[in-house]
Amino acid sequence: MIVGMNHFTVTAEDEAKTLDFYCGLLGLHVGHRPDLGFPGAWLYGTGTQAVLHMYFGRPVPTQRTGVIDHMAFTAEGLREVKARFDQRGWKYELGQQVGSGIWQLFCHDPSGAKVELDFDAKESLAAS
Repeated sequence: MIVGMNHFTVTAEDEAKTLDFYCGLLGLHVGHRPDLGFPGAWLYGTGTQAVLHMYFGRPVPTQRTGVIDHMAFTAEGLREVKARFDQRGWKYELGQQVGSGIWQLFCHDPSGAKVELDFDAKESLAAS
């Protein structure tokens, strides 16, 4: 029955900081969102499907991650993304998955949600 993941929804504690994280740092962009009767945003990657929905003006749950540990995105441009994180001083952990060699960058958004960015094993940190 299930054919894929549609989107994640994040309750944003600080609208500006959260949009800056996902759009300015991670490269998503704000796109079409129907009037749902409450403030929020839908963020898109390179496709036409919103991959992240945001709530604004709602209390952030006390248990920050709940039963969902993290959200993961397929990403490109490992060296450039790492440079953006370093330039902003944003904390992250970067390593290669044993066996597959996939590069995994883990960090937290401004509200505490854990985010994983997965890069192809063929990408390199070395300058081309």
